[in-house]
Amino acid sequence: MGERLGRQLASKWAKTAALLSHGDIAPHIPPTKRFTSSQLKRMLNEHGMVVVKPIVGAGGHGVIKVEKHSGGGYSFTYYAQVRRFGSFAALVSALHKRRKGRAYLIQKGIELATVGGRPIDYRVKYVKTQRGWVYRSMVGRIAKPGLFVTNLCRGGSMVKAAEGIRRSFSEEHIAAKKGKMRELTVLSTSVLEARFPGIGQLGFDYGIDKQGKIWIFEVNTRPQ
Repeated sequence: MGERLGRQLASKWAKTAALLSHGDIAPHIPPTKRFTSSQLKRMLNEHGMVVVKPIVGAGGHGVIKVEKHSGGGYSFTYYAQVRRFGSFAALVSALHKRRKGRAYLIQKGIELATVGGRPIDYRVKYVKTQRGWVYRSMVGRIAKPGLFVTNLCRGGSMVKAAEGIRRSFSEEHIAAKKGKMRELTVLSTSVLEARFPGIGQLGFDYGIDKQGKIWIFEVNTRPQ
C-alpha cells in the first residue's frame, strides 16, 4: 500500500508539547506536566486524580493512577493493585521506587465513559501513503474488568468505534464523535508533521469523558 514506517518519536512530552502549541488542539489535551513531587502535589490538589506515566513507554506499562481522597490520604493504582498512603511523603516515596529513576509525566485524570462499568477509549491509526495520509482503523478499547488501562496487551477488548460510542452513549452520538476525532487527527497530524518532518505512521489515543468531551491522551509513532 506504499505505507512508510517513517520517523520514530519516543518522547510523549515532545509530542504533547507540540500539540499544546496549537490553540484548537490544546483544549483537548488534559493538563500535562513533567513529574516532580511539587508538581504532583499541585495537580492532585487541583484535580483530585491524575495519571502518571513514563515519558518513553508503551502498552500501558508503568502507568499509575494517583488519587487524593477527600477524607484524607492518598492512593495509587497500578494495574489491579491499589496501595493507600496516609501522607503525601509516603506516596511520593512509593512512586519513586516504582519509577526507578525514569522520567515521567503527570496528566490530569479523566473520568472516561464506560461500557458495562469498564472504561473505554479509542485508537485511531493514521498513515502516510503515496496518496497522502489515510485512515487505517478507528477502534474502541474496553478495559479488562478491574483495570483502568485499556491496552489490548493488558486484557482489553476491541470493538468498532461506532459500537463503543453506541454502548457508552447512544446511536445518535456516533457520527459527531467520530467526526470530531477525525478532525482532531487531521489537524494534529499537520502540526506534528511540521514539527517533526518524516513521520509516517501515527496512532492517536482518544478518550471521551462522561460529559462527552473528546480528549487526546497521547500520539504514538509506532502504533500497533
